[in-house]
Amino acid sequence: MKKLLVVVDYQKDFVDGALGFPKASTLENGICEKISKYLEEGEKVLFTYDTHHDNYLETREGKNLPVLHCIDGTEGHDLFGKLKEFKGAENTLHYKKEAFALSPEDMINIRKEVGDNIDTIEFVGVVTNMCVISNVVAFQGEYINSKLVVDASLCASFDDSLHDKALDVIEALQVKVINRR
Repeated sequence: MKKLLVVVDYQKDFVDGALGFPKASTLENGICEKISKYLEEGEKVLFTYDTHHDNYLETREGKNLPVLHCIDGTEGHDLFGKLKEFKGAENTLHYKKEAFALSPEDMINIRKEVGDNIDTIEFVGVVTNMCVISNVVAFQGEYINSKLVVDASLCASFDDSLHDKALDVIEALQVKVINRR
């Protein structure tokens, strides 16, 4: 069985930086354990990076969320804490994305790197109601026969109500949500 773990935006600015929130920091150990398990089993792990530039405040997102964050090349853009250990590790893929989800071009490149026959794609990371759900939808459109799974215990939002609502929508999209409280 071929599996892929997608770690969505677990970056410094979302944990203890510009847009950090307390719940995000509680995910670090569990995400690291899951990454290690996937890699030990010879599976691939894909990291997404929310990526912005100096013109961020002029973008649609910047006008709606006027907080500079995840500026490419800054400390806030980097993976948080122990996840840095996985940069450049074998079987890891690292994708910068300039929107909530990976772009169609990114999805084509990912398909070239990981192949077509993935049985299960699992998601962890932040923010559930923004980037996690957006990437679930992107992968759902590209991998129509793969089982998609979201580990709710390793996802978080700055708003618990929006986290739960996003999980409801994810389930309605025929994606399996596990470890939901």
